[in-house]
Amino acid sequence: MKVTLVQSPIYWEDPAANRKMFEEKIRQITEPTEIIVLPEVFTTGFTMEPAGCAEPHQGETFQWMKRLAAEKNAVITGSIATEENGKYYNRLIWMQPDGKHFQYDKKHLFTFAGETKNFTPGKEKVIVEYKGWKFLLLICYDLRFPVWSKNNYSSEKGFDYDCIINIANWPAPRSHPWRVLLMARAIENQAYVIGVNRIGTDGKGMEHSGDSALISPLGENFSNIMPNEEKTETIPMPRCQLDDFRKKFRVADDWDRFEIFRSEK
Repeated sequence: MKVTLVQSPIYWEDPAANRKMFEEKIRQITEPTEIIVLPEVFTTGFTMEPAGCAEPHQGETFQWMKRLAAEKNAVITGSIATEENGKYYNRLIWMQPDGKHFQYDKKHLFTFAGETKNFTPGKEKVIVEYKGWKFLLLICYDLRFPVWSKNNYSSEKGFDYDCIINIANWPAPRSHPWRVLLMARAIENQAYVIGVNRIGTDGKGMEHSGDSALISPLGENFSNIMPNEEKTETIPMPRCQLDDFRKKFRVADDWDRFEIFRSEK
């Protein structure tokens, strides 16, 4: 499978300008790819004023993703500020070429930046199956909570997932934890991890260095994207390497067994 990472700046609270910019980047992808990954809240940046720029459920950006996924014959995924039933969500949309879609609402809202005061947390863990792969969908701060992303294995059902996709607006001052946590989640879960982060300065003056990556189950970074580089990169993600490593190094047989119960928080 080939995946495309889009590391980019984001116009502050300007969905139309961001759709135009990202559409140009997507149309410039010439290499065949199955999945195109955009950053967290790619139409607005990490604003804490969603009332002015959030979109209704399945609104304009949703339809835009549906059109482009069909045109490129690839999944397009990224999150947008969404309003539904009077509440705001940081909602990841997974849009497939045939129009089938899934959504994940960010579970761990970033209290430090005021996200808990302005958005509603999601409650459901979302794993999507696509072309023989299983993807766990995460957003930014979720990366810091290993219990939420814990993989499971049984001889009857196999692994819960094969790859984590985490999209982010992760600030440059904390770029070291970002890089370390991407590797940790890959190694501890025997899975690939795709991390796509924005670059540039947001409307609050916060700097972002990107550091987007495709991490192998052994903790290797397959991406050549540099920090602060505006770049779109398509990268092979070999299934054979994942399967061979899982068979050779059977740490999953010894994983702790537990179940996450739905929280009303």
